[in-house]
Amino acid sequence: MEILHRLRPAQQLTLNQEDTMSRLIRSSLLGLVAAGLAACASAGTTALPDDGRSGSADQTVSAAETWPIRTREHLDLWLHGYAMIQDDTSLVPLFRRGYKSEMRALRARSNVSTQLDANMAALRARFVVNPQLGNAHFLPLQFDSPNSMRDAIELFIQSEGDPRRGGTQEGANAIALLASYFPTGLDRDWLRLFWQSLQEESTRFYHDYWIRTQAERTPVMRAVDALWQQHRPALRTYMNNSQQGGGVVFLSLPLNGEGRTMAQGRNNTITAVTFPASASDATDAIYVIVHELMFAAAGTAVSDNITPTEQREGLGDRYISAAAVRGGLMLIEKTIPSLADGYARYYLRSANRAAGTNPRTTLASVFPLPETIRTALARQLDVVLGGI
Repeated sequence: MEILHRLRPAQQLTLNQEDTMSRLIRSSLLGLVAAGLAACASAGTTALPDDGRSGSADQTVSAAETWPIRTREHLDLWLHGYAMIQDDTSLVPLFRRGYKSEMRALRARSNVSTQLDANMAALRARFVVNPQLGNAHFLPLQFDSPNSMRDAIELFIQSEGDPRRGGTQEGANAIALLASYFPTGLDRDWLRLFWQSLQEESTRFYHDYWIRTQAERTPVMRAVDALWQQHRPALRTYMNNSQQGGGVVFLSLPLNGEGRTMAQGRNNTITAVTFPASASDATDAIYVIVHELMFAAAGTAVSDNITPTEQREGLGDRYISAAAVRGGLMLIEKTIPSLADGYARYYLRSANRAAGTNPRTTLASVFPLPETIRTALARQLDVVLGGI
């Protein structure tokens, strides 16, 4: 059951739904249960305390920056659930290698078992029938608090996916948004089961694990932020000219070398990347940010240079994955060349391949691209960096 890494639901929505997604980012659930959500929204994003300990609210550093570094518990919980029920066999895994076994071992030591375990077979079976459920990896990026996400899901389930039962236009829009991920009755049943399982997983295990790990990794988060603020100016021309001048980066515990990124209009990009385990590995997060910045260019280079037959055979998705990795190296070579070898080593390590004596050359062999796509990608990068 291979994860579909790059399903971009935002590209499949109507303009009204895209606008809904944007508003969901900026506020709680569009006025639903307004009084309760106003209280939680005020605590949704906080500065890291000086003592390094964190509460259940989201964390952020450099809040005044255009691209702050943050964490979100409901994002990590959602991706944790997917990591536990999916098998990730891609060359660059979405989830950290060994994540599933690590979490199982932690839960076993605490003698914890939840509905996520009990419902595992049913949750996995639905993916065989509808692998498009992988689209919903992106769902928590669209909600600024766990309560706003909860209320949207519960409204969607209660209305049986019918926007006419939303009560308000905003409620109808929220239902339509979720219906783009879970379009059928069986998909809604899967969501209901997954959501119920996640709630118990959070109560019995994941919340305490997340709080503890955030406290332990406070120095890592600060190190990532310092590196990001150091290197972001070198990337500014590319980011501005590619309409990625503004956004937010979330460090996510389950993620590996593949991130999750959504564009909410011009200069409003939301991206989730790996959360390194130690401050000495903080640069890993920068590598994944660069990789994510190149994804749109990689998609264009591939779509413009493959045939419809190749697209139907699935070569497009394979080439896009390789083009994002190779494109990230091209970008970093032109903007932050001191990090180029480290970038190559990181993605070779993510792919479980040895770097050899020349990691950049090895990267090209492990992530091969047709020359037409490689040339188109390099040309796009030159145009964007040149500001044409």
